[in-house]
Amino acid sequence: MQHRTLGPEGPTVSALGLGCMGMSEFYGAHDDAESIATIHYALDHGVNFLDTADMYGAGANEALVGRAIRDRRGTAFLATKFGFVRDPANPAARKVNGRPEYVRQACDASLKRLGVDYIDLYYLHRVDPEVPVEDTVGAMAELVRAGKVRHLGLSEVSPQTLERAHAVHPITALQSEYSLWTRDPEQGVLEACARLGVGFVPYSPLGRGFLTGAIRSPDDFDADDYRRTNPRFQGENFARNLALVDKVRELAAAKGCTPAQLALAWVLWQGEHIVPIPGTRRVRNLDDNLGALAVEFSGDELAAIEAVFPAGSAAGARYPERMMALTNA
Repeated sequence: MQHRTLGPEGPTVSALGLGCMGMSEFYGAHDDAESIATIHYALDHGVNFLDTADMYGAGANEALVGRAIRDRRGTAFLATKFGFVRDPANPAARKVNGRPEYVRQACDASLKRLGVDYIDLYYLHRVDPEVPVEDTVGAMAELVRAGKVRHLGLSEVSPQTLERAHAVHPITALQSEYSLWTRDPEQGVLEACARLGVGFVPYSPLGRGFLTGAIRSPDDFDADDYRRTNPRFQGENFARNLALVDKVRELAAAKGCTPAQLALAWVLWQGEHIVPIPGTRRVRNLDDNLGALAVEFSGDELAAIEAVFPAGSAAGARYPERMMALTNA
């Protein structure tokens, strides 16, 4: 397994992580036994960077990951997130809570569900617009001093917010969506991470599965699949994005790799402190993703990818409006 550091002086983790969200929610039917087998397979093959959050499955995903690593804690670098608060009566509704007292409460609840004594990397999932980020990060820093958390992270923040937070306590990693079809971090975020020595963790590096080439129709989704409500998977946007993915399929065929491997390798080639966390609940997909680590590009090949999939070419917003409002805070 190849390894990377989260920032020049940050912790060392596997060059690819494993996003666990879809094992419990958002992407249709799931099977806990299959998901745990996939986590075990990942750890057995050197993928030690596991990503979850307290909102995934309303805590069920943390509990699942906790069961999977119960006898393997020493081999797992465990990341989880807090901040989103869901309404049990309306699971689609959510707000953000970054108050210092809630930080402590959320961390203790995550530790209990995960069944661990400490969290390797603890992210603020989204910035609370009503609480200065300095106050939230200050409370997170107390968790580090208490030994409950080892490293701090942020998700979907602007360069300015990253700097403000980093001045309170070193930020180890910034997690945001980044892939061939979501290039937003190139507008200052990647530069800020490099300047401050912060690792960058792209989530959805396969465009929520679209860049694998396996999705050909909205009918491919289960009735409760989150992507049915995502603007990029609807109507004319779907057709336009499918045409882009077909170009990726052609490039991958010429390269002798799968579309997923090409898309993941492209992300890996954007910086040495970038660690993507593609999510899957199936071993066969994990194996395919790991093949990206062997893919190398020439300058001409990178230029060819850029020519067929330039920044801003994806059709539609990456989230519904209410969720987009919480990004780049």
